[in-house]
Amino acid sequence: MSAARRSGPHQVLLALYALFTLAAGARSLVQLTTQYDEAPVAYWLSLGAAVTYALGWYAIRTAAAGDTRFASVMLWVELGGVVTVGTLSLVVRDWFPDASVWSDYGIGYGFVPAILPVAGLLWLRRHSRSGLARN
Repeated sequence: MSAARRSGPHQVLLALYALFTLAAGARSLVQLTTQYDEAPVAYWLSLGAAVTYALGWYAIRTAAAGDTRFASVMLWVELGGVVTVGTLSLVVRDWFPDASVWSDYGIGYGFVPAILPVAGLLWLRRHSRSGLARN
């Protein structure tokens, strides 16, 4: 991967995706093993978010090498998850007696979960237009 493909925004996205993979994964595993009965839906959704972040990290890394297809799909899946879970957490409060990573559109994480896939899609669009991506 050339230095041009490892831009500042690309490095920030990779760092945030790695951080959220660890944060969401650790949180969900602790909650699933110690508090399962309190809010299983929220805790499983947090684990799903962690897996999505791990796949997003991989997708953004491969997009920088030229193949943007997987990244595009993963970022849209992630955004759909944030919007769906965020909306359900507001409409069906009984399912979320405890928050998930994407509850209320990621309010517990400063709305970064809602902003991250949008930032990734914007980076991907700019990256694709720069001529660095080869589909």
